[in-house]
This record gives sequence, C-alpha cells and structure tokens, in this order.
Amino acid sequence: MSPRKQDITIPDMSAKRVLVTGASDGMGLVIARTLAAAGAEVIMPVRNRRKGEAAITTIRDHAPRARLELRELDLSSLESVSALGEQLRAEAAPIHVLINNAGIMTPPSRQLTRDRFEVQFGTNHLGHFALVAHLLPLLRQGKARVVSQTSASAQAGGINWDDLNWERSYSGSRAYAQSKIAVALFGLELDRRSKANRWGITSNVSHPGLAPTSLLAARPEVGRARDTSTVRMIRWMSARGILVGTVESAGQSALYAATAPEIKGGEFVGPGGAGGLGGPPRIQRPYRPFRDQHEVAQRLWTTSEELTGTSFPS
Repeated sequence: MSPRKQDITIPDMSAKRVLVTGASDGMGLVIARTLAAAGAEVIMPVRNRRKGEAAITTIRDHAPRARLELRELDLSSLESVSALGEQLRAEAAPIHVLINNAGIMTPPSRQLTRDRFEVQFGTNHLGHFALVAHLLPLLRQGKARVVSQTSASAQAGGINWDDLNWERSYSGSRAYAQSKIAVALFGLELDRRSKANRWGITSNVSHPGLAPTSLLAARPEVGRARDTSTVRMIRWMSARGILVGTVESAGQSALYAATAPEIKGGEFVGPGGAGGLGGPPRIQRPYRPFRDQHEVAQRLWTTSEELTGTSFPS
C-alpha cells in the first residue's frame, strides 16, 4: 500500500464552521485548505499573524472563494486561550468541527510556557484542553466533532506523575511523548464524558504517521537553529516514496476523523500503511499508553482542570 495514496472523500462542508489550530503551515495548512475547498467556514487561530496571512493567500490560490477567519491564539498562554474563547462565545456562532492540530516537538532544552508549564505539555495538551473547555458551549451548540492529533511517539511512555513539568530530569523526547499521550487520553475521555453527560459532542483521536512536517525542522523560536538529521532523512524518504508519507498525506487521518460519516466517536485513526507511517487512513487499535486507561484519563482530566483553572459541566 503506497504511503502517498489518498482516497478519502470530503463531504460538502458549506454549512459547517470549523476551527483548526496550527493552520498557518505544514499539515495544519493542508487540513484548513481542504476543508475550505469543501465549503467550510474556517477559523484559523494563529500565533504569528504574518504567517497566518500568508497561509490565507495560499489557501485562496487553491480555493478563491474560501471563507476564512484569522484569529489570534498562543496555546502556550492560558490567557490567550481564554481571550479567544471569550471572543468566540460572544459571537455565539456554533462550531461544528474542532481539530486540535497545533504542536511543538522536542526543543533542544527545557522551556516553559508563560504559565510556567513544560512547553510541550503546556502547549500540546493543556492549551488544547483549556480551548475545548472555553469553547464547549459552541461545540455543544454545533453538535461538534472534535479531533485531537497525537503522534507515533505516543506508542511508548506515560504520564510522568511525579514530575509533570520535567524539573528534575528533562528529556525532550519523553516529554513530547507524555504530551501526546495526554492529548490522546483527553480526546478519548472527552468522548466518554460527552456520551455520559449528553453534551452531543463526538471526539476522536488521530495521528499523521511520519512525514516531513515542520515539527523537526529549523525553528529558532524553540531554540532549533537548523533542521534535525531526522527530518532530513524523512524528507529524503518522502521524496522517493519510501515508507513514510508527505505533508499532504499527513493531514488525511485528521480529515477522515473529522468528516467521515462512519466515524462514530472514541475512535483512533491513523495511516494504514506499513508500521502506520503512511498510507490511507483507517480506524486502528489505540496505542498501549492510552488503551483502556480510564483511571489514568480521569486523573489527567482532574489535574488538567486544576492546572488550567477551567472546568467542564458534569
């Protein structure tokens, strides 16, 4: 099965209002562009407005009639997350799809968010957790489908309960795995709680496989002055169609989870090729760190509410 093949069909989205985090470049840009081309009104909350405006230009080159809204959001700041939530709630327009796609990966040294959380846990998990909490009324109004992007890195590891902030011993890769395990635990627990409390939200988890996205590329803002050797190898393999996917194909799992009628909630979707690295998306068995981990998910939920100062109705 070719990691390049893309065979999903996006339904008409003209009646849908969609929010995609991390839509200013890479896989998030592909997701936003695809949904906009299908007719959706796409909200693009970005940290860097210049990149956001460039992304809008790119999307409109592909879909001239795209309905796009640029908003400000820094997921590493709970104040910024709260401000966006307040702004959107004041507008009172339902949200039909939310794709929690943005992320940061393995900065070379330990860094903190504005709220003093380890930057990967604080951005990838806590920022999105708080965003869903603030947007919950609009998600309920739109009977939304929520998709949270985890990673192949979440196949091993767990929640470092004794040192969530990695203050005693920092490992960028282990902290990243923790953040992405937390994302998946939250996404699955959100679906369970929605069903139990009749919120009307459907929540699923996706992963993009392996592709030459910007996560491991040069990112001076996180202290990475040059591309990693890993991303250079992934680019080489991707260009030759060897095992891994492309930036275009990497967004397919999230799109499938967000739009396919057969996806019912509480599902884990990823590429169906060898090793789950590329290929068309399909429903898969959850990785062990978030498979049937109800007690861990509940503990994480309570902890996340405390850390972010947010709460969900019971």
